[in-house]
This record gives sequence, C-alpha cells and structure tokens, in this order.
Amino acid sequence: MAEELADMMDAIKDEIKAYMELSGAEELSVGPHKVRWAVINSSRFDSAAFKKTHADLYGQYCTESSTRRFTVA
Repeated sequence: MAEELADMMDAIKDEIKAYMELSGAEELSVGPHKVRWAVINSSRFDSAAFKKTHADLYGQYCTESSTRRFTVA
C-alpha cells in the first residue's frame, strides 16, 4: 500500500510540475502552503583536473550545473 501511495504522490507532483512549467511559475501559494520548483545553480569541483595541477588553480577547473528543487511547505 505504501508503494501505491508513493506512486500516487509522484503522479501528483508531476502534474503540479507540468502546470508550473506551462505557467512559468517557480512558486505557487495554495492556502497556507507554498509549492516551489526552482532552478538551483551550483558549481562542482573537478578533482581529477585538480590533482594534475596546483591548488591555486582551483577557479579554472570549476564547472557550473543547474538543477530544479521542488518543495511544499
């Protein structure tokens, strides 16, 4: 039963995300709750390249990536 509920919750989340994507919204207010699905940017350190060079060159080997975070509060 827990797996079935988890599947239902995932389906509802996907519907909300699709609606937010279509409307271009990163945040929705639903009664006392807020739903956020925002792009999160982060930088990742390339340790393989770092090992081949020097610590003072850290900035040259930083790569940026983006993800989206979905929260309901």
